[in-house]
Amino acid sequence: MEIVILAVVIALVVILGAGGLVVGSRRKKKQQLPTAPPSTPTITTPPAEPHVGDEAEAPREETRRTIEEVPLPGSGATAAPEALEELDVLPPPPIEQPEPTAGRLIRLRSRLSRSQSSLGKGLLTLLSRERLDEDTWEEIEDTLITADVGVAPTQELVERLRTRVRVLGTRTPEELRTLLREELVALIDPSLDRTLRTESHEETPAVVLVVGVNGTGKTTTTGKLARVLVADGRSVVLGAADTFRAAAADQLQTWGERVGARTVRGPEGGDPASVAFDAVKEGIAEGADTVLVDTAGRLHTKTGLMDELGKVKRVVEKHGPVDEVLLVLDATTGQNGLVQARVFAEVVDITGIVLTKLDGTAKGGIVVAVQRELGVPVKLIGLGEGADDLAPFEPEAFVDALIGD
Repeated sequence: MEIVILAVVIALVVILGAGGLVVGSRRKKKQQLPTAPPSTPTITTPPAEPHVGDEAEAPREETRRTIEEVPLPGSGATAAPEALEELDVLPPPPIEQPEPTAGRLIRLRSRLSRSQSSLGKGLLTLLSRERLDEDTWEEIEDTLITADVGVAPTQELVERLRTRVRVLGTRTPEELRTLLREELVALIDPSLDRTLRTESHEETPAVVLVVGVNGTGKTTTTGKLARVLVADGRSVVLGAADTFRAAAADQLQTWGERVGARTVRGPEGGDPASVAFDAVKEGIAEGADTVLVDTAGRLHTKTGLMDELGKVKRVVEKHGPVDEVLLVLDATTGQNGLVQARVFAEVVDITGIVLTKLDGTAKGGIVVAVQRELGVPVKLIGLGEGADDLAPFEPEAFVDALIGD
């Protein structure tokens, strides 16, 4: 028994001794492992700061100016164009002097060449036939209707022509031209008052609303009308009440800057009536002669938008009366333009018509038809894309341009 106990003790001593050797060797190995040197922090040297007298770049040659030549802030002096370029600021565009309106329609008569060949020269050719039978008179009626004169005015004109030709007897080219000219002028009715009421009142400017459907050139016409008024000596304020079309206010402002007219505008999608109200308010403050308000191009089928147009007129009238409501119509739309005109006349009291694009149509008779439809005169006509291609309408000059020399 003692032998067994002794053997167990010896075994335990051997096992414990071996464990101590293992632990000791591990400690030695751990002590022998190389230790990594302490990490040295990376220091980024900041870029050297420029010192006094250092040049940032090679010096440029420039004109030296004395202190007297450098304008002070707020002094009202205009900086030299070179200085503006360095500041990346463009100088304001030069103010243009619009072409005088007197006789402008005569100068633009060549633009009516398409209407001339269809209406004026076409009628003269038919009337010059040796024999004016029923077929010829029917052709004359067709020519007038095709030129958008309208059925009722056409029948009146043909009846008067037949009577006068029968009484006249002889029909020389000069006599026929004089006869046709007289009847066409009478049909257009020169007795209608075509004056633009744009003179200011005692305390308020004259207010002109420009209305019409999309695509008739309404904003462009408003800008051109500003040039017409400036050319006639009026001071103008523009109201960009077309807040639904993003480019409308920018476009109108560009037109105004060309003639030195201020443009009042509001936020995109804002209340058009508010912009129109502010424009008239600004016109009163500036003592302007005329305020032109460009309204949104409304489709005549949109009842809500048409009601809003009536609201614009009512809000503006809080300052004073609206002197003119000009309806812009595209002459190329023909009878469709008459449908538009009827609806607009029901919402606001139209006082005059502006016919655009008469240079691109063979239907100059729309002048007669739209006057008969609304009972209001055509006051302005557009005969091209040029800035001064809007002319006051003159019946005699218009007819002379249609039938030629």
